[in-house]
Amino acid sequence: MNTIRLRVAEENREAVFDALNERDIDFVTVPTEDDESIVEAPVPTDALGEVLDATREAGLDDDYIVVLNAINTATPHMEELQDRYANDYDPLRLPELRSKARDFGSDPGSFGVMVFLSAAIAAIGLLVDSPAIVVGSMVIAPLVGPVLTAAVGAIAGDRVMFADSIRMQALGVVAAIVGAFVTALGLQISGLVPAPVAISSIELIGLRMAPTPLSVLVGFAAGIAAAVGLTTKGTKSLIGVLIAAALVPAAAAAGIGAAYGAPRVAIGSAGLLIGTMAAVDIGMYATLHVLYRSRGLNAALLTDRDLSRAAAVTVAIIVLGAAVAGYTVVEQTTFQRTVAQETADTLNEPAYTNLSLVSLRYQYGGPLWLHGSPNVTVTVTQPPNGSYPELPDRLTNRIADATSRNVTVHVQFQSTGKPEATPESNVTARLRPTSEDSVRS
Repeated sequence: MNTIRLRVAEENREAVFDALNERDIDFVTVPTEDDESIVEAPVPTDALGEVLDATREAGLDDDYIVVLNAINTATPHMEELQDRYANDYDPLRLPELRSKARDFGSDPGSFGVMVFLSAAIAAIGLLVDSPAIVVGSMVIAPLVGPVLTAAVGAIAGDRVMFADSIRMQALGVVAAIVGAFVTALGLQISGLVPAPVAISSIELIGLRMAPTPLSVLVGFAAGIAAAVGLTTKGTKSLIGVLIAAALVPAAAAAGIGAAYGAPRVAIGSAGLLIGTMAAVDIGMYATLHVLYRSRGLNAALLTDRDLSRAAAVTVAIIVLGAAVAGYTVVEQTTFQRTVAQETADTLNEPAYTNLSLVSLRYQYGGPLWLHGSPNVTVTVTQPPNGSYPELPDRLTNRIADATSRNVTVHVQFQSTGKPEATPESNVTARLRPTSEDSVRS
């Protein structure tokens, strides 16, 4: 429930009153000293846009329009109005949307500090493999503000809001990675967190070592959810957590990779961060564009030549980063499909008919042009006392030939029954040794 407060000029008074009466809106008026009137009326949230449109058509301008949250209202027609608009979906109009988006904004100083702290907490959670700590870091991350204001600024043609939001997003990325880097480096030097054999062996980090189609899809869906939540009476408290869930852990993983001297982790996680952020922005902009394309959409942002140079450069950097991330997604997806196909074909050979594939896990090796060495973990079930020591080499050769990558294949065997003797449970094969990672056998 909302309350609107309007300043109505004398010449528009009757038209505005008629517009409110036609919709059964109960209101009170207070005259002012300059022959104007202050009109106050409680309005169901889903009727807000329609009522404001009607008053503007009656001649009311936007010089004085206040929308307040009403905890409780009791008017002659309120029950009828709530029933009438209970199931209506009516997104906020652009002026109200811009005002609401500004409420999510913050000054660069406090924004940078909070992002820094949230990434630091996320880094600790990743290093100790604690999902609870990572989730806690998302709650305090204020990343929702720049994302919301960037999309709203683009839709409303507000170049200042859009440019400021893009700069804040860039600040957030830098602050998050630096926060995670400083924290991880401090923990490593102090010995508070024992250094693992390979940080990519930590499950929560390994899951964020590369942008994937699913991660991009999650970011896109988060952007859509944020847009719908912003334009309606739905809950807003979880929007920030939703966006932070897609961004903060990836930023923390990138900072950890840099601190531990693991370029594959740093590059892959940075690609995931940029790709997901671009997906969130695109998802939100696309949703708002669909909702407001028939509601006075302003294209000035794209046509005005006065867009500041700094904002244009920032946008170009983000577009370039999104393109690189997109290339990485396609490359990683192609690699995973090829590995899955080669693994399935290998296990279909007569020598391995007793084996069944349980899972495939991929660890990013960096872009192809960096000649990185990706890791592939293949988990299979085997019969009791089965022994297949040649399987890792077989898989390695097939995958390497098909992908043109210097891969490391780690095969994990799970017995389907109790063996009489203990066979090898983990076997690793490498096409060519690398110094960055070591794999436990």
